[in-house]
Amino acid sequence: MNVRRLLPVPLLAGVLGALVTGCGIRATEVPTDFGPAPSRANCSLTAPDVTTQASRGMPVQVFLLCGSSLVTVDRTVRVAEGATDTERRVLVAQGLLDVLAEAPSPAETEAGYKTEVPGGTTVAGPRPGDPEDTLRLSTPPSGLPGSALAQIVCTFSDSAAAEGDGSVILGGSGAEPPRRYECTEQVRARPGAVEPPSSGVSGS
Repeated sequence: MNVRRLLPVPLLAGVLGALVTGCGIRATEVPTDFGPAPSRANCSLTAPDVTTQASRGMPVQVFLLCGSSLVTVDRTVRVAEGATDTERRVLVAQGLLDVLAEAPSPAETEAGYKTEVPGGTTVAGPRPGDPEDTLRLSTPPSGLPGSALAQIVCTFSDSAAAEGDGSVILGGSGAEPPRRYECTEQVRARPGAVEPPSSGVSGS
């Protein structure tokens, strides 16, 4: 009867080490299991986010940051009935600022969305001598982070807060004259790195 002899564990380890070396494979003590790959922003929601659509109001789109670009998401803002054109513009702009300052929903955060617009920012209408569609922010545009300014400019210029021509006239609460800011493809692609182009405007 054949009896197989089991090699002692130390001897068996030595034999296996020799075989590995003989095959040209260097043994290593560095762990090879690095765990799951780090998550990256995919900027894509797998399904409509109902948590952002629960409130009633006027449907709007705002620009959030995701990865290295601006991405639109659906929101709603409330506008009082019977408001004049100027009042309506300001109400829409304030509603947009408020939702821009809100933290994205859990689903949006998981997908990589975020915002840089500071909370508590308010907006007012034009002053005497300003163009009639001027929006004056409590924080001057020059005092905002570049990415936040890009979010505001692109959101406003694509809404009822502006004239719908891809630009918006913004000023601060001080005496500085307002300027017209544009939302370009470069700004949407690289917010913060590319400033929204601006130009001077004449009064009403």
